[in-house]
Amino acid sequence: MKLVNKIVICTLLCIVLLFAAIGSYTVISFHNGKKAAQSQVNPTKNKDFSGDQQTNMKEITIMLIGDDGREDDEDGGRADTLMVAHYNSETKQPKLVSIMRDSYVKIPEYGLEKINAAYAFGGAELTRKVLNDSFGLPINYYISADFNNFIRLINELYPKGIEIDAEKDINLDNVDIKKGIQVMDGNTLLQYARFRMDEEGDFGRVRRQQQVMDALAKQSKNAVSFLQLPKIAGEAVGYLDTNIPADVLVDLAKDFLTGKVKNLQTLSIPVSGSWAFNDYTEAGSVLEIDEEQNQLAIHDFLNDGAKR
Repeated sequence: MKLVNKIVICTLLCIVLLFAAIGSYTVISFHNGKKAAQSQVNPTKNKDFSGDQQTNMKEITIMLIGDDGREDDEDGGRADTLMVAHYNSETKQPKLVSIMRDSYVKIPEYGLEKINAAYAFGGAELTRKVLNDSFGLPINYYISADFNNFIRLINELYPKGIEIDAEKDINLDNVDIKKGIQVMDGNTLLQYARFRMDEEGDFGRVRRQQQVMDALAKQSKNAVSFLQLPKIAGEAVGYLDTNIPADVLVDLAKDFLTGKVKNLQTLSIPVSGSWAFNDYTEAGSVLEIDEEQNQLAIHDFLNDGAKR
């Protein structure tokens, strides 16, 4: 065999071995991270989630639920936070639709209720149906996390914390936050995003939640090293209640960690001029909404690229 041929064969073997080693490292790290995280949390609560099929494989839509239940509550609580994230892997454009928790909608088999009750009544699957019916939102995947797992995940993903320019002084669950730029750990960030005990109520809370999500996206590039990605992705799957496939999660994480994504665009529902306040319902204080107007606003937001 000629020397050149031997060199080519040896080179190809080295490349194959290198990719095999990388693949093994990725799989092992992912599963180790997932196993470590799952040892600290309860099993998934949403095994019956069906999800809508992707009509465009370059775009995915993920329902994000902040569960206000505790870890020992098998049925979970209401959706303290309800968002829908949309990501186009071709344009690298992330978008976020925040749904106010007091939006008054029809929940199948339960009648008119606040939208955050759907999660308590029927988990992620019923919440998906309500988002389909009321807002025309297809949901491919879901992510649900209770307060404790949110804190754990933020502390793992962002060990140096998240820089936030707090818009006001806040005190919630024995956490004091002062107005101004500061670095927040997972628990502080959670309380900042949850606070609604002021004159703005849920409107201010949604704005702060979007501020937090924007900070998470922008600061993800410096969060963890590329070598840590498989382990962190595994931990994310372990901490979160989600049906996102591991390969999709890793691909999403790679885009954000390498800084390839564009700035986050956000929309709050109900949009201005499409709702009325009502505090004489069996559900208490609610936002009665014009569903058709909000469906059009969501469709426009997700398809024209204009920031709201």
